[in-house]
Amino acid sequence: MIQIGDYTFHLDDPLFIAGLIVALILLLVVVLLIVTVRRAGKSGEMAQVLASQMGGLGSRVEMLSNGQQQLVGGLNSVSEAQAQQQAKTLQLMEQRLTQVTESMNVNLSSSAQRTAQSLGELQQRLLTIDKAQENITKLSGDVLSLQDILSNKQTRGAFGEIQLNDIVSKALPSDAYTFQHTLTNGKRADCLIHLPNPPGPIVIDSKFPLEAYEALRNATTDWEANEAAKFMRTSVKAHIKAISEKYILDGETADGALMFLPSEAVYAELHANFPELVRDGFAARVWIVSPTTCMATLNTMRAILKDARMREQAGAIRTTLRHLHRDVELVVERVGKLNTHFGQARKDLEDINTAAERAGKRAVKLDNFDFEDITVEDAQPPLPLAQPKR
Repeated sequence: MIQIGDYTFHLDDPLFIAGLIVALILLLVVVLLIVTVRRAGKSGEMAQVLASQMGGLGSRVEMLSNGQQQLVGGLNSVSEAQAQQQAKTLQLMEQRLTQVTESMNVNLSSSAQRTAQSLGELQQRLLTIDKAQENITKLSGDVLSLQDILSNKQTRGAFGEIQLNDIVSKALPSDAYTFQHTLTNGKRADCLIHLPNPPGPIVIDSKFPLEAYEALRNATTDWEANEAAKFMRTSVKAHIKAISEKYILDGETADGALMFLPSEAVYAELHANFPELVRDGFAARVWIVSPTTCMATLNTMRAILKDARMREQAGAIRTTLRHLHRDVELVVERVGKLNTHFGQARKDLEDINTAAERAGKRAVKLDNFDFEDITVEDAQPPLPLAQPKR
């Protein structure tokens, strides 16, 4: 870059290069002229040669000037083309940038909507999870409460009594059973079903040996399992014997009793792995029932009670049927009398209709003054109405 006064010229500028070449040529011409002038006196031939050279040099300078002008025009065309290309490029870039911006806005908007929707669904799921967690916490508390109930003999007995009470009250009428009934031997039965003879009243005991079952379920070694099985056999046998001695009384109760297990798991364990205990119960006339089998047994007892009550009420039913038959006969008799009255009334209506027609004909003749047309038959008195029969 070269700066002359207020003007700055760039070395790679074509115009500057062309001007520099012209200046060098002019400088060379001046040098040649000076040399030529200094040597003018040498010979005329040199002057002519110099003149011819000067003419050729002038033409070359003119050609260089024309070339410079053409070069300037080409440079201007290139500059204009470059400016147009830059403008087009900028315009395309602006359009592309606008499209990219619009596409990004649309994508961002849809992404924001999807994100908001996902957040809403996530919030709903979190609320559902919170509710489920609350239910699980409540259920855990209930399970712990149930464990506390079943871990104590008194509370476990109360739990069995409550479940037995619920089953019996749903299966039998209220006058068919008694809870906490005291027998003549002083023993109090959890529930006494008032069945007719035979078989007679039957006792249901609601206590069960849960400790042995829990030990059997929690056993981790063969030795613990064997010990728990022994404990299970001993506990159940003792319970069967106690029920047989306390609640089977000759002349007062049936010749059997029910041992109610408020746990289907204990019932299944006895029948699956301790069948000898079930046989011991049969031998002692103590039948082991679970909530499901107890409901089935009570439904059978309900049918027995219903049949017994039907037999008790058979005489009253026959008397009621006899009265009902007499009432039906009276109804038939009165319907016959009513039919007779209806027949007499129908005959009276026919006579009234005949008399009305005759009276109408006579009225028409009188209205037309047709006295000569009145016959002897027309002059007869009207038929008397018959008295209805009572």
